[in-house]
Amino acid sequence: MSAAAEIPWTPQEPKRELHSLFEHSPLAWAQCQPDGNICALNPVMKLMLADKPRLARSLCFADLIHPRDRVEAERLLAELLAHEHESFQLDSQTPEANSQRVRWTVWRVPGANPTLDSALVLREESPRNYEAEQRLRQVQRLETVGRLAGGVAHDFNNYLTGVLLYCDLLLASLEPDHRVRKYAEEIRSAGVQAAGLVRQLLSVARPTACEPCLCSLNEIAEGMRNLLARLIGENIELKYCLDPNLGLVRLDATQSQQILLNLVLNARDAMPGGGQITIETSNCKVQVLDQSSSAAGSTASLPCALFAVADNGCGMDAETRTHLFEAFFTTKAGKGTGLGLATVYDIVTSYGGLIHVESAPACGTRVSVLLPLVPEEVLGSKKEQDFQPEKNPGERTPKEKEEE
Repeated sequence: MSAAAEIPWTPQEPKRELHSLFEHSPLAWAQCQPDGNICALNPVMKLMLADKPRLARSLCFADLIHPRDRVEAERLLAELLAHEHESFQLDSQTPEANSQRVRWTVWRVPGANPTLDSALVLREESPRNYEAEQRLRQVQRLETVGRLAGGVAHDFNNYLTGVLLYCDLLLASLEPDHRVRKYAEEIRSAGVQAAGLVRQLLSVARPTACEPCLCSLNEIAEGMRNLLARLIGENIELKYCLDPNLGLVRLDATQSQQILLNLVLNARDAMPGGGQITIETSNCKVQVLDQSSSAAGSTASLPCALFAVADNGCGMDAETRTHLFEAFFTTKAGKGTGLGLATVYDIVTSYGGLIHVESAPACGTRVSVLLPLVPEEVLGSKKEQDFQPEKNPGERTPKEKEEE
């Protein structure tokens, strides 16, 4: 046991009842001095730290917290002792290799004067429904964004409608070979993309019922080739590896475009100096394991369509990968919204699909989306009108082009 754990219980105002409660409690308790150093541990906390000989005499509260959350823990403790809060809770993981998720609850204990205040720390196992709680928080944040987006989207779209209208009038008055025509087309393209971003925000914050249809991921990828090439820039090569025998999936076509657009733009942002983005599709099978199948020595498989986007950019570490699908999490230093991959995750899982990320620092990233294939026997009974690929984002219909 470290020397810090042997320091006796010495509160500023000793109370026998509190001392007895501290020593005989079945829960893990510690007491922190104003500088964050731990001055007392009860027997349960000592037992939990018994296999950590690396802990030194100057053991502090932050030493018990996972490195990812230490800055946050130090900030909360400082605010607590500055009388900004009476208590706080922090969900984190223990710092050791076989870490477990725990919840820390910390209360301020008044001393003889404010400079002698201390903090009482309680360690508990995180609730088993921790993931559900995290998901609830994410939903609540999305609802907040939904209310905000709903308030501004209408007015913003009115401005965009005016921009697009005047662009169309300008295009109609310009000859096809006019030197400024391409600039007007770029303005219109940017306006269409801005309108698409508004729709994307609203689709995440206020999900609406979609009408899935039989969808070819190859058709979606090919239809977006020109748009994606413009968006990623000339210093990035766009490579396609599409399986010509790819089956169909049941998916809303607009949402499938959203998936591809978000994944490609993320790949682009990971390669500011240029590189290569590969879009791949193929048929595959996912093994389904359960207790009965493992006992019998056999496994069932589910036919799926693979939709993957890979880049040779900067890659991500394991810590970043754990937060990828959280709403508002971004590594783009204020340039990203943190909604792109949250959108992708919600779409894929809502259709019974899976999403997997392979990445490492300086080794690029590969995001694989697996969606259930529509069985052949079901395809044979469907009419041709069930398969209705939608037009590409920003693409104008022949009628629209004629009217320019």
